[in-house]
Amino acid sequence: MTFLKKASLRFLYAVKTQFSKAKLVFGLKSGLVKSVMILPFKGFGNRHEIYFLGRVLRDRGIAASHLEDGKWKNFSKMYKRFMSWEIPGVRVKAEFQGLRQIATTDEEGYFEIHLQSQSPFQLDSPWQEVSLELLDQVVKNQGTVRANNKVFIPLDPMGFGVISDIDDTIVPTGATRLWTMLKTTFLGNAHTRLPFPGVAEFYQALAKGKGEKDAHPFFYVSSSPWNLYDFLMEFLEVHGIPKGPLMLRDLGLSREQFIAGSHWEHKLKQVEKIFEIEKHLQFVLVGDSGQHDPEIYLQVVKDFPGRVKMIYIRDIKVSRHPDLLAIATELHSLGVPLLLIKDTGEAAAHAASQGWIPEAAIEPIQAAAEVS
Repeated sequence: MTFLKKASLRFLYAVKTQFSKAKLVFGLKSGLVKSVMILPFKGFGNRHEIYFLGRVLRDRGIAASHLEDGKWKNFSKMYKRFMSWEIPGVRVKAEFQGLRQIATTDEEGYFEIHLQSQSPFQLDSPWQEVSLELLDQVVKNQGTVRANNKVFIPLDPMGFGVISDIDDTIVPTGATRLWTMLKTTFLGNAHTRLPFPGVAEFYQALAKGKGEKDAHPFFYVSSSPWNLYDFLMEFLEVHGIPKGPLMLRDLGLSREQFIAGSHWEHKLKQVEKIFEIEKHLQFVLVGDSGQHDPEIYLQVVKDFPGRVKMIYIRDIKVSRHPDLLAIATELHSLGVPLLLIKDTGEAAAHAASQGWIPEAAIEPIQAAAEVS
């Protein structure tokens, strides 16, 4: 980074920070910020540690969407998600099975919880609940601000995990076409946005395996901003796609970068974070050819030898075929197959041939995948 670029970045970041502080002071004094909320993001862990992020914000009051909601109502909710009031410098207490951690929110209102225990956690189900409480007063007559967060911890024994991208892997977004992506993001909702045909059926079959409960847990990684977290979680639920931790990113200006992390850096970091904590699981990785998922997954294979069983890549960009062939050849030399798929039915047929889903699941998945 050049001296001029560094100087510009420091100046712009200082301006942004001061503006955010002034905005919050104005919001508090004017009464625009009347209540605050803890927004936790589902986490994951193992028998000895759990990890998740969260954010402290003005209570946005965003209700669940409905199929009949119009474009203006959808836009209004999305506006609230992006025009958020972050609460920096406040403490959040997390408690789980006798462990306690106090985290302080950063300039964007984010906090990170990483609880570690010498003795193994007592588990009766893979989804555990962590209690959160805001320790500092932000507004008058605030009262107690609490939240509970769900954390996924694999039970023993368990099969492999699945890490899936979302944009143009689960749902068409036009991530490679800016205007299309903005239009679908701001004017649609969780009901009107539809996944690729067959995805929900395939992921349900893959999660269940051949009948074992919670055989194959799901994790989701996307370059979408954290502002869309509740929208994307609602989207997964509405369309019957298996629930799982969802790792997004902050798109704001940071001290080091004009945009806080590239697609490549963010996704590689988050996928490898899952690998580091879910150290007893192997993984199937699912992505698309629109951006850099194949290159990212190749790097993961190199960094974690023996941990990746399979890579499925949705073929959405024909011009990338020569690059994908080279990547597939290198992956093959590392012992990991990559399958370039036109539709979900192809992935389902392969998964059944590996014994990961029942043969009986192929026909309904392929039938759903053929719907246009």
